[in-house]
Amino acid sequence: MIINALIIVFLLWFLCQRFATVKGIQQIATTELKAKLKNKDNQFIDVRTPHEFRTKHIKGFPNIPLSELPAQTGQLSKDREVVVICQSGMRSMKASKLLKKQGFISITNVKGGMNTWR
Repeated sequence: MIINALIIVFLLWFLCQRFATVKGIQQIATTELKAKLKNKDNQFIDVRTPHEFRTKHIKGFPNIPLSELPAQTGQLSKDREVVVICQSGMRSMKASKLLKKQGFISITNVKGGMNTWR
């Protein structure tokens, strides 16, 4: 009984950690992204692999693969909003958390990613 309860508690904790929003990281849908694209002060990054990026990408989103992001954050201003996209929203959320830990103030993750871009 106790082991089952502990397993359930652990699973709930894991799901909350994995899918809960993080303070300081805004979540938007691709429909809301269209308005953000008009703001030239925003910084945009696509954290997919170069192959995925070549297949389809949004103009104005430079490709900085997630694996290279820690070494490339110097290209970005910590004081301006950073909008992050990937294929589904999972890698971009990891990238958003990384940016948050590195002191970026305004971060927006595009949920659904390129899978929902029309």
